[in-house]
Amino acid sequence: MDIRIEVPAFTVEKGIKYKWENGFEIETKYENGVISIVANKEGLVSLANHLLNLAQKEVPSGYHLHFDEYNSLEENSLALIIQKK
Repeated sequence: MDIRIEVPAFTVEKGIKYKWENGFEIETKYENGVISIVANKEGLVSLANHLLNLAQKEVPSGYHLHFDEYNSLEENSLALIIQKK
């Protein structure tokens, strides 16, 4: 399988530009001490793009992505914060 991901360039002025695949679905939950991220193909490709976006050398340490049920995740999902070290 060949998946091509275009990562938008980070700039201090504009920050991270999210690139979502049409029809993405992402859910997060916590059960029995386990954090789960459940997503369809479009959701997984979108998350891969966001992670590569955050990994750019121009993105400063401490920068983070914040998702919740009001911002991109399915209803009743836990908040998900991914931060660059």
